Amino acid sequence: MQRIEKPKDGEFPAYAAMYMKWVPDDGKLLSHLEENAKMVRRLILSLPEENLLFRYARDKWTIKEMLVHLIDDERIYSYRALRFARHDRTELPGFEQDDYVPYSNANARTATSILQEYAAVRQATIALFGSFDEAALLRGGIANGNQVTVRALGYHIAGHELHHLHLLKEKYLLG
Repeated sequence: MQRIEKPKDGEFPAYAAMYMKWVPDDGKLLSHLEENAKMVRRLILSLPEENLLFRYARDKWTIKEMLVHLIDDERIYSYRALRFARHDRTELPGFEQDDYVPYSNANARTATSILQEYAAVRQATIALFGSFDEAALLRGGIANGNQVTVRALGYHIAGHELHHLHLLKEKYLLG
């Protein structure tokens, strides 16, 4: 599988370091995305459907909402990567994740439905990043007011997911 080196400081905004730290520095981004997907699927399928509506605090997302958030975030970050890889110099806007959740319909969906969408998005992400050559991976642009490279967007996707899996295990399953 194609090697995609981990981005260096300066290729992503400072806040994204909290996501980058979760992904090993071994150049195996695509393998990590595949393995993360298997881990998410196993974990979600191991939980009773009613547990997926649990929130650990009144103002926190349910597990289903968290999953759909991961899908939304991955789509947006992949879109940014596509634009920058194709040398589109247009500055891209940010998005407010909390504004998306009420309109996601996550809690009315089955876990199977959400996991099917998740798998489709993940396969598309892996195919997209697998299509980029080294030059495309190093291209960048401005998203949400921050300079970022294409490869950093891929690592953000993987690390953001691992961050949320850690929260899921710590706050939802052990809490």
